[in-house]
Amino acid sequence: MRPGRLGELLPLDLPIVQGPFGGGLSSVELTVAVSEGGGLGSYGAHVLAPEGISTLVARLKAATDRPFAVNLWVPQEGEGAGPLDLAAHTERLRPYYAELGVTAPTAAEHAAWPDFDAQLDALLAAAPPAVSLVMGLPPVRLVTEARRRGIVLIGTATTVAEAVALEAAGVDAVVASGSDAGGHRGAFLRPVRESLVGTFSLVPQVVDAVAVPVVAAGGIADGRGVAAALALGADAVQIGTGFLAARESGASPAHRRALGTPEARTTVLTRLFSGRTARGIPNRFVREMAAHEEHVPPYPLQNVLMRPIRRAAAEQERPEYLNLWAGQAAGLSRPGVAAAEFLAALAADADGRGAGPAGPAPATAAG
Repeated sequence: MRPGRLGELLPLDLPIVQGPFGGGLSSVELTVAVSEGGGLGSYGAHVLAPEGISTLVARLKAATDRPFAVNLWVPQEGEGAGPLDLAAHTERLRPYYAELGVTAPTAAEHAAWPDFDAQLDALLAAAPPAVSLVMGLPPVRLVTEARRRGIVLIGTATTVAEAVALEAAGVDAVVASGSDAGGHRGAFLRPVRESLVGTFSLVPQVVDAVAVPVVAAGGIADGRGVAAALALGADAVQIGTGFLAARESGASPAHRRALGTPEARTTVLTRLFSGRTARGIPNRFVREMAAHEEHVPPYPLQNVLMRPIRRAAAEQERPEYLNLWAGQAAGLSRPGVAAAEFLAALAADADGRGAGPAGPAPATAAG
């Protein structure tokens, strides 16, 4: 496979991007393995303090001279605004804290969430080869400074309108993230429920709507999906769940084992783990708390409230309380495979199917 138009922005060998994982699911080892294999490794840094971002980029640059991306979440309007009844939300989770033997977060922990502007300052100063964003448009200063410093800027769209807005805002490439994708949904122009477009409906429409390179994401787990996305005009593909299952990922062993099972064929959208909508495998916690989906507080408060539960569940190997993020093709995952082996298999399989970035169709005259 050729790297396509994304390869004109970054020196890649393959048109394959590793999806960025937040909340401790990313790892330097995974990012480096994908980049060294010729793809674009990515690291989700939205939970890191500014100094953590500086350290992260330094570690990645020391480990590889190939391109990689660091991902941040754009704050959404209304999050963290106004008083919240912390006691009521904590009480709802009290039985789970008790069962796992952990204590509820303190007020100080809620107040210590990283500031997005400070994160941006640290990221720009560290100057990774690429910066990717989800859940919003890049601030003007990010676009300006990224261009000045030679940083490739990648935005994420869940609808055609979002892709058009991202291109107008100045991104260099757009990830067209279909509703098949695992993890957090990135809708920002309209509510998530109005932005659930399947990958293979979304990709050709985005390809027709924007001039920048398009990266297809969501429900792509093997060479068949890669070939199909490229045939629809995508310049590259982004794969999340498949790389989350790799042994180098930061996912807990219990999470990795859940991928590729018959249970992984069913996924749901839930706000219960973070306060933002995400796709994952339903488990005991999701089912028991389903009635509270509309009542949990917004991100980042719910994320902080759930952090002790997620950490303890991972340490104790209790998948019934884990955020088992997974896309709708999770049943095709290969838990425990080496990232380099998975990447090579994707490329070989797609090559065997005649895959190659097709690029946008030529314009035709109206009338």
